[in-house]
Amino acid sequence: MPAPLPGIRTLPSWLLGRAAARGRALVAEALAAEGMKMWHHVVLSAVADLGPVAQAELGRSIQLDPKDLVGVLNDLQSGGLVVREPDPKDRRKNAVSLTGEGARLLKRCEKAARAANDALLAPLAAAERDQFMSLLIRISGTDG
Repeated sequence: MPAPLPGIRTLPSWLLGRAAARGRALVAEALAAEGMKMWHHVVLSAVADLGPVAQAELGRSIQLDPKDLVGVLNDLQSGGLVVREPDPKDRRKNAVSLTGEGARLLKRCEKAARAANDALLAPLAAAERDQFMSLLIRISGTDG
């Protein structure tokens, strides 16, 4: 018996969606083992890259609604992973920075996320992985 939905299964958008869903599930499971959620990991990673960073700039950089960002930052701050202090450039704003514990947890999460992505791409040879990543960057619009 042929696989159902043969028309849909030949659409690149459908296949990319399935691959993305599988990747998200693998990463979410790996992060959960560290006690983290996806958006919490994204915010920690962005703070590590940008910090100290104004809260509004942080939200724009990761395209997260300000209300949702506040909730994630509250969780991270209550866990001792980030601190919000007055921004030295503009005291009316908060600047977000990683704590030592936040940096240590981020390192563990990055390792777990890489392992999950390795599992996702396991069916591909090294050269295929490089080509696949190059093609994804080109079609995702994130190359510049």
